[in-house]
Amino acid sequence: MKCLIIAAGRGERLKQKGIPKPLVPILGIPLIARVIHTAVRAGVDDFLVVTGYEGERIRSYLTSLADELGIRITCVKNSDWRRGNGWSVLRAADLLKDPFLLLMADHLVDERTLERLKREKPEKDGVKLVVDRRVHHPLIDLRDAMKVRLDGDRVLQVGKDLKDYDAIDTGIFLGTPALFEAIRESIMAGKGDTLSDGIQVLAGKGKVTAVEMGDDFWIDVDDVFGLQRAERALLNRLRKSTDGPVSKALNRPLSLRLTRQLIRYQVTPSQITLVSFLLSLMASCLFLVCRPWALVAGGILAQVASIVDGCDGEVARLTFRESESGKWLDAVLDRYADGLLIAGMTLYTLCAGGTKGVLAAGFLALVGSFVVSYTADKYDAMMKDKIVSNRFRIGRDVRIFILFLGAVFLVPAWSLWALAVLMNLEALRRIFVATRKT
Repeated sequence: MKCLIIAAGRGERLKQKGIPKPLVPILGIPLIARVIHTAVRAGVDDFLVVTGYEGERIRSYLTSLADELGIRITCVKNSDWRRGNGWSVLRAADLLKDPFLLLMADHLVDERTLERLKREKPEKDGVKLVVDRRVHHPLIDLRDAMKVRLDGDRVLQVGKDLKDYDAIDTGIFLGTPALFEAIRESIMAGKGDTLSDGIQVLAGKGKVTAVEMGDDFWIDVDDVFGLQRAERALLNRLRKSTDGPVSKALNRPLSLRLTRQLIRYQVTPSQITLVSFLLSLMASCLFLVCRPWALVAGGILAQVASIVDGCDGEVARLTFRESESGKWLDAVLDRYADGLLIAGMTLYTLCAGGTKGVLAAGFLALVGSFVVSYTADKYDAMMKDKIVSNRFRIGRDVRIFILFLGAVFLVPAWSLWALAVLMNLEALRRIFVATRKT
């Protein structure tokens, strides 16, 4: 299925320092690139992009993006871009004979929405429109939103000035060639030359069906305030339901701030993974100095490494650079880091006059930590539909924080024993819960 993207307008309210609106970066990625990346993840690889204002600049960028992603992007020029956006849609009429996705270059959307829309049966001689019933959602600017009045799943009216409405037009469509005829009809009748005018013509004939957005994410980035809302929303979407208590309260808020700065530079997720590992290595080396100040410094450095460890995945998701090899590297180096930190603290405790019993604590802490880490992904996948997502989760964030507390309060032995007991109890709990629920 082809995807038509409208990117012809001037976008005066968002244009920054001469950058046309589709190329305005949001957290390091141009708006139109975020739209295309999302559609690619939903299985689209053939795009038509209608350009107008600064068209050559946009086409040059899209040529590079197509080569990078291995997809087809055909740019269509709209010399009448100063007129209604219905003219931009009409420029693609000769190239679209089958049902197609229609997106806006400044509307960010969840890939799950596009996946669902692709599976919809195209409306015969009509259009399917994705609508959002969450009319008071904080990401929606009601003053500028296109409202929709519904009768069941049939769209009756669309318009910005509707007083009686049920949902919001998200600017996401499953179209057919009937849309082109409707826009032409609207223009010829003097009713208007916008996409919405064409949709209203079809709605009057009962040919527009609503597809509900549900809880999926979307946002119209129309001005500077919309851009700021979108950035905050994209960052908040990086929070995970599987985040442990330390991640929720401390690590994630700090790593998101750090990630927001890192994406300004050409830093790769794997480079961040290596930095996090090197910080843990330095922390374990400080433990071996066998001085109280070095123990405290090592503990603080270990906690910093734990915070930085969250940034690699955040940067990867924000910049569409997630990869199985990156996840594997992160998992392997995290295990090495855990082993080095626990071993380093165990050796410090022995050096500081601890009894040989600390070896048992270190060994149990190491084994329990590795078992909890190894079972994490499998356990979450197995239990995701059977256990509430906001359960108290014990994972790496808790593990490193316990080491941090033991270091800064100069009680490494207590830290090791706490880790040994907690990690092994968590492993046993997972075994018990999993065997009962499966």
